[in-house]
Amino acid sequence: MKILIVEDEKELLESITISLEKEKFVIESANNFEIASEKIALYEYDCILLDIMLPFGSGLDLLKQLKKNNKSENVIIISAKDSLEDKIKGLELGADDYLTKPFHISELNARIKAVLRRKKLDGKNSIEVRNITLDITERQLTIDKINIPLNRKEFDILNYFLLNKNRVVTKTALAEHVWGDNIDQADNLDFIYYQIKNLRKKLQQAQIEIELVYGIGYKMIEK
Repeated sequence: MKILIVEDEKELLESITISLEKEKFVIESANNFEIASEKIALYEYDCILLDIMLPFGSGLDLLKQLKKNNKSENVIIISAKDSLEDKIKGLELGADDYLTKPFHISELNARIKAVLRRKKLDGKNSIEVRNITLDITERQLTIDKINIPLNRKEFDILNYFLLNKNRVVTKTALAEHVWGDNIDQADNLDFIYYQIKNLRKKLQQAQIEIELVYGIGYKMIEK
C-alpha cells in the first residue's frame, strides 16, 4: 500500500513516516502545495494524508484537483484547524476522514486502516479469491489454509494484483506502487521480473495465476 503524506511540519512528517514504514506502507511525502499537486497529478496512491494549511496553497484546493481528475485516492485530512466549516468543506470535496492536530500516531494508523478496509476491502481485513486468503492486517498468505511465507515486496505485489484482478497492470504502475515514486530513477524494471518469478513459484498450488501481457505488463486471473 502506498501513502502520500502532505505535511509541512518537519517533525510531524518524520514521526508519521517512521510509524507508517513500520506498518510496511510505502511512503511518499510533499511539504508544500506545489510538490503535492505535481505528485497527485502524476501518481496513484492508496491513501493521502492531507494538511489544509500548506506553503503556497491550500489542501482544499488539492482535494478539488483530485475531484476534477476523477482520482479515487482515500483522503484523510490532518489539520490544526478544528472548525466545523473546514471539516464540512473537506468532506464535501471528497475527503474520507478528518483528524485534528494534535493526535496520537496510533489513532492515525487505525484511521488509515479503517479507510482502506472500507474502500478497498468492503470493511474486511482480508482478500479471498478461490483457494487463497491474503490477510492484510497480519500480512500473511494462505493457500488451502496452509501458510505460505512471503517477503515484503512479494506481499505488496500480490496485494496489488488481487486488488486489480483481471486488469492489465503495467510494469511502471506496479513499480511505482510497490517501490514508490523514486522508481523513476531506476535504469530499468528488470527487478520486477525476478520478484514475480519468485512469487509465481509460491502460487503454484493457488487457483490464480499471474500471466504476462506481452509488451505491457501482467494480469492476474483465476485458473
